Amino acid sequence: MKRLIAALAVLAAGACATANRPLSELAQTAPPVAPRFAEAIAAFEASDKTAMPPRCATLFVGASSIRFWKSLKEDFPDRTVINRGFGGSTVWEVDHYFDRVVAPYHPKEIVFYAGENDLWIDKRTPDEIYADFVQFMRMKEKSLGSTPVWYISAKPSKQRFEQFATQVDLNAKVQALADQRDDLAFIDIVPAMLKPDGTPKDIFVADDLHMTPDGYALWTPIVEAALDAGQPAKAPGCPA
Repeated sequence: MKRLIAALAVLAAGACATANRPLSELAQTAPPVAPRFAEAIAAFEASDKTAMPPRCATLFVGASSIRFWKSLKEDFPDRTVINRGFGGSTVWEVDHYFDRVVAPYHPKEIVFYAGENDLWIDKRTPDEIYADFVQFMRMKEKSLGSTPVWYISAKPSKQRFEQFATQVDLNAKVQALADQRDDLAFIDIVPAMLKPDGTPKDIFVADDLHMTPDGYALWTPIVEAALDAGQPAKAPGCPA
């Protein structure tokens, strides 16, 4: 346990150092593949043409953990929610499609989940993913001003538990950034998803990656409490 605490302390120190670097030094590296999921994005746009979601809603955007959150509307009955989870997307793909899956909705608040696919599929480093997320925040500021963002931590899963330490590194970097900003909050869902022995709970479907309804039942009160707590920053043109 002492070794684990020491290792986490080293990761946290490194994360703070990354977060304290000037944004100009956090240059994005080229993505490993061309952007995917064009059909999913086109489907969102077709749906919007039929019935455009209202402004000032709560936008959930990111990877398949958002896409498969089928009970999202029922889990947040007091909020108007928009689900724009697509494929097994990455942070850089959310950046790529920002003008199509984020900007058009002028949300009151943004709940963001991506990062674990970047580590597992694209083999990007925590520093590279962090730079991609900083780019997301830049794009958000330019397009949506002070609209607040909630970043859900990379989740531990049975399939990808070997990358848990790397996830901890990524999560620490984003949390350090959130500590410095009025328009970003970090939602840590990791403790709720682990057993007392530190391994993932039995809350996954057969692929050991995507969550069952029991998994989302763990997430919901944590995310709801974070949203209810609010942030100093507010979305321009939306009621407080």
